[in-house]
Amino acid sequence: MADELTPSQFLELDKNHLKGLLLKSGGTTSHTVILARSFNIPTLVGVDIDALTPWQHQTIYIDGNAGAIVVEPGEAVARYYQQEARVQDALREQQRVWLTQQARTADGIRIEIAANIAHSVEAQAAFGNGAEGVGLFRTEMLYMDRTSAPGESELYNIFCQALESANGRSIIVRTMDIGGDKPVDYLNIPAEANPFLGYRAVRIYEEYASLFTTLLRSILRASAHGSLKIMIPMISSMEEILWVKEKLAEAKQQLRNEHIPFDEKIQLGIMLEVPSVMFIIDQCCEEIDFFSIGSNDLTQYLLAVDRDNAKVTRHYNSLNPAFLRALDYAVQAVHRQGKWIGLCGELGAKGSVLPLLVGLGLDELSMSAPSIPAAKARMAQLDSRECRKLLNQAMACRTSLEVEHLLAQFRMTQQDAPLVTAECITLESDWRSKEEVLKGMTDNLLLAGRCRYPRKLEADLWAREAVFSTGLGFSFAIPHSKSEHIEQSTISVARLQAPVRWGDDEAQFIIMLTLNKHAAGDQHMRIFSRLARRIMHEEFRNALVNAASADAIASLLQHELEL
Repeated sequence: MADELTPSQFLELDKNHLKGLLLKSGGTTSHTVILARSFNIPTLVGVDIDALTPWQHQTIYIDGNAGAIVVEPGEAVARYYQQEARVQDALREQQRVWLTQQARTADGIRIEIAANIAHSVEAQAAFGNGAEGVGLFRTEMLYMDRTSAPGESELYNIFCQALESANGRSIIVRTMDIGGDKPVDYLNIPAEANPFLGYRAVRIYEEYASLFTTLLRSILRASAHGSLKIMIPMISSMEEILWVKEKLAEAKQQLRNEHIPFDEKIQLGIMLEVPSVMFIIDQCCEEIDFFSIGSNDLTQYLLAVDRDNAKVTRHYNSLNPAFLRALDYAVQAVHRQGKWIGLCGELGAKGSVLPLLVGLGLDELSMSAPSIPAAKARMAQLDSRECRKLLNQAMACRTSLEVEHLLAQFRMTQQDAPLVTAECITLESDWRSKEEVLKGMTDNLLLAGRCRYPRKLEADLWAREAVFSTGLGFSFAIPHSKSEHIEQSTISVARLQAPVRWGDDEAQFIIMLTLNKHAAGDQHMRIFSRLARRIMHEEFRNALVNAASADAIASLLQHELEL
């Protein structure tokens, strides 16, 4: 616990003993918070530290996802977080195979999966998560939360440290994107009414030319020790590219004069985030080596939406067909020139959107390190040709909602997943409440690869329970929901060690029906009604209760429900 914590102070802490951070000051985008996130340290800011004094030296829970601190946790809370830990351990074990494998589609198309980092200390963990490179090293974080700019030697050492972790793999260093939503106090850049359209990134480099040159020199010097590339943010014109190249040439000549080695063939690229660049790609390709699409800012600029304005955030949607057409136009134009193009930003880590990104034919996707194993696993299930067809259909849609429906239908057709499978059946479960049952069963769907957001699916199930309890008597319950958060419609089963309270009744045998909301027709109610009728028969109930295995229960349900 601390009033505030600088990045350097955080880096000095022993991460083997650090379980959480509670800070009075700071924001969710502060450098310290970003570093803590990269180390999987749950962190909350804006905490009233004094109010927690009575619980010092006592066990508490910090829930970074919920933004909650739990003091004096009872048995139910402790069991909840123990279950969370078991699920996370199981996910890590599932994803272990992808830590060392290259990312490929089912038909063998290679798409590099890289990591976004903000400091060299994140590099080792990123490569440990299976990153095949660093697609975005955000250098602006090196300038924030301090009283003066870092010097050349400090920057050089940081880049060398990252290269040591990379062990020959490529690192794309984005020069500082200062200004806008990333102010640096000691530069005295005045506040602006609309900083995202104002004085930021490459637009400040001329005024702060010495700062820019120092950064270029440090990158160039480090390039002698590994594969570094330079990327410039917020480019909107050829004038900016030519000016940057002039400054880069000057920095190279300085190092030659000083007999300091560097990579003479170091690549120079730009962020494709300002729409004007899309219409001069051919000219840009004459001067630069690669592009990386900044999906967050490109969405904002293309759709003229301030993503921090709550009144218009509904218009900030990367599934807008116009945005998808813009992405396709850019990728095709870059590839026609024989150049490389990747994508960094939040879009790259969205599993539901991955088929569209594969369909684009991107060379690389860069995302937060913890998202990498799941992205590799998902990509291995996708056929690039089917993804291209899907993208063409999405670009022909008229609304974002139509694209969402199209993606949902695509997910349902990608796997031959039966409604009932033994991996979604648990026997002799030690869940002790209705809450534990619904959490545990939705967690199982996550582990089975049938649900990406179990808490959202659980909320849909609780919404149904709020209308009426799904207990049927006979110690049976059938919680059910038609939800967008179940990717493969599933009948799950839990046979409990002891009955739990279920509304006004008790239940010990739970059959949970979760159908994708885009499933055709009245499948949801047909299965529910058929199941409810069968449970009225004692012979059927006894067969389920006394079944010797999960496979036996699955076979019985398939037969009786005519699945």
